[in-house]
Amino acid sequence: MTKLTVTTRGQVTFRKDVLQHLGIKPGERIELDLLPDGRVMLKAARPSGSIDGFIGLLAGKTKKPLTIEEINEITAAGWAGEK
Repeated sequence: MTKLTVTTRGQVTFRKDVLQHLGIKPGERIELDLLPDGRVMLKAARPSGSIDGFIGLLAGKTKKPLTIEEINEITAAGWAGEK
């Protein structure tokens, strides 16, 4: 069992091995759930992502922008199960 010391400011420093076990790197966040019996559940907070982040992944992946007609054709084919 790992024991931690609380500072006068109410802060706790987690040991490196604990952070590695949780898969937490510097700058990342931790989620803490308070349980009814005085215990807590601690886990790495994983980013939820956003549509802007997803669209950013696609930036620069095409050679030329599609026209609205091409987009509509691709969408219709996808909905029809053709692609």
